[in-house]
Amino acid sequence: MSDDDLTALITSVEQQEHHLVFPRFDEADAWELGSLLVRLATERRLPVAIDIRRGTQQLFHAALPGATADNDTWIQRKVRVVERYGASSYLVGRRLAARGTTLGPELGVDPALYAAHGGSFPVRVSGAGVIGAVTVSGLPQADDHALVVEAITAYLGDR
Repeated sequence: MSDDDLTALITSVEQQEHHLVFPRFDEADAWELGSLLVRLATERRLPVAIDIRRGTQQLFHAALPGATADNDTWIQRKVRVVERYGASSYLVGRRLAARGTTLGPELGVDPALYAAHGGSFPVRVSGAGVIGAVTVSGLPQADDHALVVEAITAYLGDR
């Protein structure tokens, strides 16, 4: 990917995060959004695991055919990135790539515990900031990210 393409991608993901803000987020929202993600993934026969958290509480989790326990580990690692940086795991990874670096000890993180790979998107509530994360694991990172963004966009558009 060229520097210009990477810059454009970073700008696009930043805009997604700026626009995809929830007015509120509770257990019912997690259930509806998670169910929407399951429907989308099932219709497309995607082998993914889906996870939605508010703070440290897991509000929704599903593993579809083809997903493995390894996907759950990736989810945990991606969520930690959202929690630490307040941005999507994809955006953090692309920003690091633009600087020619990755997450690691030089940034004070253990790469065995953190993954700056696409798929975990912050649940940002108007007036409250980042309060959780919606995460998908099982596809290439850009596709994990795109599926989450598609679902959040549709969910917020229905409100």
